[in-house]
Amino acid sequence: MAKVKVHVFLKPGVLDVQGKAVEGALHGLGWAGANNARVGKLIEFDLEGVDDPAAEAKKMCEQLLANTVIESYRVEIA
Repeated sequence: MAKVKVHVFLKPGVLDVQGKAVEGALHGLGWAGANNARVGKLIEFDLEGVDDPAAEAKKMCEQLLANTVIESYRVEIA
């Protein structure tokens, strides 16, 4: 069994409304040096019964977990 972590984040140049809101809130709380905030998502799951969990996770990202038009992703296998 493999432990899989998929990090999904917006591609550079895509407006990140949540990131801007977080950045504004940080500034409002006194952290003026916090800039270029980006918000992504982390998806964790166990994967069984496959020979190549990294390749299988990549297929999952391409078909479901990430919108590859506007998002990038990184797969970690433990």
